Amino acid sequence: QLQLVESGGDLVQPGGSLRLSCASSEVPLDYYAIGWFRQVPGKEREGVSCLSSRDGTSNYADPVKGRFTISRDNAKSTVYLQMNSLKPDDTAVYYCGAARIREEETWDLLLARLCVGLETDYWGQGTQVTVSS
Repeated sequence: QLQLVESGGDLVQPGGSLRLSCASSEVPLDYYAIGWFRQVPGKEREGVSCLSSRDGTSNYADPVKGRFTISRDNAKSTVYLQMNSLKPDDTAVYYCGAARIREEETWDLLLARLCVGLETDYWGQGTQVTVSS
């Protein structure tokens, strides 16, 4: 059973930066894609950014392109989300999720399944990010 623990959420002013961390209980994460998602009350959870732990291939939702960067530290089985130029619209609970690659599945399909379809095998508990002056 893979466990994911997020940290790093905080209150930050518009234009500020935060780095979120998602620590995994499994070392290494070679067979998983890891993603960051966010949710505000009354809205559906949405994909923010996802990454293949095998080769680092990543994708980003349009609202965060150019501002957020996803990265990994395989030695620590940790995935990060660096968030710069934060806006009030980025306020949400941020979750990390993981999906394990299936037999016959390509990494591109896995990333789409995770980040677009939100088909995770595991979820973390979430961390609150509030962007406000």
